[in-house]
Amino acid sequence: MKTSYITRRETFNAAHKLCREDWSDEKNMEVYGKCSNKNWHGHNFTIFVTVKGIPNPENGLIIHLTDLSNVIKEKVIEPLDHKNLNLDVDFLNGVLPSIENLIIEIWKQIEEPILDLGGKLVKIKLVETNNNFVEYFGGFEPY
Repeated sequence: MKTSYITRRETFNAAHKLCREDWSDEKNMEVYGKCSNKNWHGHNFTIFVTVKGIPNPENGLIIHLTDLSNVIKEKVIEPLDHKNLNLDVDFLNGVLPSIENLIIEIWKQIEEPILDLGGKLVKIKLVETNNNFVEYFGGFEPY
């Protein structure tokens, strides 16, 4: 049997600001622009989680999409949705919540539970705006 890939899409809304407390407001504005707004800003995020595996010969599935959805909802959506990423999310304590850092921390939350379901997490795509998204492959370079 050949390896296949399947992707699940979910959405969440969250607020954050990009700033370093050890920098002045001017330095934060210079580096992060309006994303360092002291009154925060929010996004409607879309996350795509891609899993690979060999389809089970009995049921034809790599992983049950309901199970994958449940992992994403429990480990990502519930902790992040309608939250302040700087203040409200335990797994982001001490992490500057840029989209680049956020996707790495999300990976850490869902990699093992997906393995437990029989799949292998290979890629997360996190869309922040219509123009900005980041992809993460668990530290592996796909290109």
